[in-house]
Amino acid sequence: MPRAIPEMVRNAAFALTASLTLLTTACTGQSGSGAADDPSKETTLTFWHAWSAPSEVAAVKSLIAGFEKAHPTLHVDVVGNMTDDKINQALRTGGAKAPDVISSFTTNNVGKFCSSGALVDLNPFFEKSGIDPETTFPKAMNEYTQFDGNRCSVPLLGDAYGLYYNKTAFKKAGITSPPKTWTEFEADARKLTIPQGDGYRQLGFMPNYHGWESTTEHYFAQFSPTYFDSDGKSNLAADPAFEAGFTLQKRLVDELGGFQKLEKFRATLGDEWGPRHPFHTGQVAMQLDGEWRLGMAEEAGPDFEIGVAPLPVPDDQADQYGKGYITGTIAGIAATSTKQNAAWELVKYLTTDTDAVVNFSNAIHNVPSTLAAIKSPKLTYDPRFKTFLDIAANPHSTTTPASVNGGVYLVTIQQFGYAYESGRATDLTAGLKKTAAQIDTDIAQAK
Repeated sequence: MPRAIPEMVRNAAFALTASLTLLTTACTGQSGSGAADDPSKETTLTFWHAWSAPSEVAAVKSLIAGFEKAHPTLHVDVVGNMTDDKINQALRTGGAKAPDVISSFTTNNVGKFCSSGALVDLNPFFEKSGIDPETTFPKAMNEYTQFDGNRCSVPLLGDAYGLYYNKTAFKKAGITSPPKTWTEFEADARKLTIPQGDGYRQLGFMPNYHGWESTTEHYFAQFSPTYFDSDGKSNLAADPAFEAGFTLQKRLVDELGGFQKLEKFRATLGDEWGPRHPFHTGQVAMQLDGEWRLGMAEEAGPDFEIGVAPLPVPDDQADQYGKGYITGTIAGIAATSTKQNAAWELVKYLTTDTDAVVNFSNAIHNVPSTLAAIKSPKLTYDPRFKTFLDIAANPHSTTTPASVNGGVYLVTIQQFGYAYESGRATDLTAGLKKTAAQIDTDIAQAK
């Protein structure tokens, strides 16, 4: 699932948000508590998902086969490789061929899905089934699947972000263990950086925001920020976590050679999803990335040993070492569906049946999305993968909250990050205030 999805929103958030605005005009389906269909009768559901790789498609097919075996009267027509744009259009228009159940890689759209009524509130279904989401799902996953009390989505596997490091390079540099605090990380990044000409033979870490997964939200997660206050206003200028996050990243940029030198070096490196990724090749010694990177890095055949650890934390939060940023795939029931009780049986199976979640996780190598599945003895994984399981289950791990206009606020923050790291913006305090005001304006206009 996550080969290119977790950060797709960085490049497409505005387009996705625009397409989602269409939902507000045509989502008039039944509410969860008002669903009247009988799931014990022969019913065919339509399930749309975004997975496309052959192995992933096979995993979805197996997952659905398990559901149909457990529910002999319910059948599922599966449609794969569906983009959010296509899903959004179908949720808006409905019709005989529209999905009853959807899954999306874009958690940033949960706020729009919920506020527009595109997906039904699942709280009545959870209550009727006697399932408590707060004790079923990891804390961060439970948070990113709802908005303003409306639980219109549910986690379907997840992504956890941690630190990959070149153990061979660490040994050569005399570093005996991965850094636990940002102070230790800075020292290691400098020690691991080996200049060569006007570039680097080895860069300790690529801190720039365009450096693959080194986005503002991934950095800031380690500072446990509060993005919005109790009134729904941007907290960017009020919460010191944001100033600390921006300051750390800018200091790393300056210490490791400066923005221009780093960007020039980055332009010579391989892309994020190919075998020539700079961590795979040893050109970058430490990498902020998700759980999927482990398999991709090993497949590339590196000539060094790969280590995995949680990302560092601020020195004054050392007792929270082990936390990280969490996101993932979501599932929901279309408001236009006339088969919502049957659809719930599918959603419930996909997302809360422990064996189903474990088997799906084993097949596509994402983090399980229930606490029971994370602890299941049936889960199979490389021992290093346990780092990501622990990050997902850690109550201090964080996510980015849902917003009525999707991920626009994250794009706005990231845009300021680009300006600040490059030196185009020099006054951090003023920049945070201006960015917060823009976020508030955008959200007010979206309501």
